[in-house]
Amino acid sequence: MPRQERDTGFGYVVREVARHVGVVFLVGATVATVASQITPDALLPRGVRLGISIAKGAAAKAADAAEPTAAPVNQQRVGIVAGHKGNDSGAVCPDGLTEAQVNLEVAGRVQATLQLAGYAVDVLDEFDARLEGYRADALVSIHADSCEYINELATGYKVAGSMAATAPEQSAALTECIIQSYVAQTKMNFHADSITRDMTFYHAYREIDPATPAAIIELGFLNLDREILESRPDLTSAGVSNGILCFLRGNAAKP
Repeated sequence: MPRQERDTGFGYVVREVARHVGVVFLVGATVATVASQITPDALLPRGVRLGISIAKGAAAKAADAAEPTAAPVNQQRVGIVAGHKGNDSGAVCPDGLTEAQVNLEVAGRVQATLQLAGYAVDVLDEFDARLEGYRADALVSIHADSCEYINELATGYKVAGSMAATAPEQSAALTECIIQSYVAQTKMNFHADSITRDMTFYHAYREIDPATPAAIIELGFLNLDREILESRPDLTSAGVSNGILCFLRGNAAKP
């Protein structure tokens, strides 16, 4: 008898333990099932949930912005020669202002404007190795005239297209666009009488690809036109940029 009572007692303990373990397991499974239906955000106050949602949206936008933009297909290209760059100073004024400084300032602004408009732009040296066979939708060389006083007529700007068999019709259209846009921006006179052979047969015209329309501009005289050339590069560069855009967008006046 004593042995049978001990066995009965042990079996009772085992059954009780098993029963409690089963209950715990059942409760745990139930809690897990309910929890799986509730997102962590749902447990947060409404204001906090709204803040998290806004933050997630901002992060998604930032991720999209960080994605690299594919290069435009068949992007048009423009070459800008910063007169005298990489070679010499060009005209030099008594106080040290150089033509090369003026040219480069305008060239950089033109580059920025055209790039913002979606064009690929190369700023080239005066005698740049890249000019050999250079192919682009337009090439413009930027220069300025002498800083010496010549006479009261030595004021105004000059533009000349290629006379070296470089896309003559398109070069003429590019020239006309720059002439019209430059006067509209600067109100300067077009100094056509002093256009030289150095402009019409500019060295780069003989180096670039024959299909590249090209023009050269003298922004003004560093003597009588110095104020606008030195102090208002926004106007002079806008005159050049708008002229190039006029040509590239097909807005040149018909002859």
